[in-house]
Amino acid sequence: MNAFGGTLLIGVFIFVLAVFIGFDLISKVPATLHTPLMSGTNAIHGIVLVGALTIAAGVHGTLGTIIAFLAVLLGTVNVVGGFVVTDRMLQMFKRRPGPERPAPK
Repeated sequence: MNAFGGTLLIGVFIFVLAVFIGFDLISKVPATLHTPLMSGTNAIHGIVLVGALTIAAGVHGTLGTIIAFLAVLLGTVNVVGGFVVTDRMLQMFKRRPGPERPAPK
């Protein structure tokens, strides 16, 4: 096996391991905490996006460019989606304008 094949195999192993660990961790979080945790992890997603951009800047070759583009695209979708979910969650706590109530006597 050449060096590229070994590196690719290690990368795939780390990715699969991260998927299993991530799924296991997220499945143990109660549903009531998912949205607040989403707002807290937006900063981490931003760091992932910066990392993807940094890696994309140094890529050589067509396959690397495609993978880097997909990493940046998915990272961007993740960050924007996190902010959309957070904004929607915060909108739930705002008062809606309703009919005027008579003042108590």
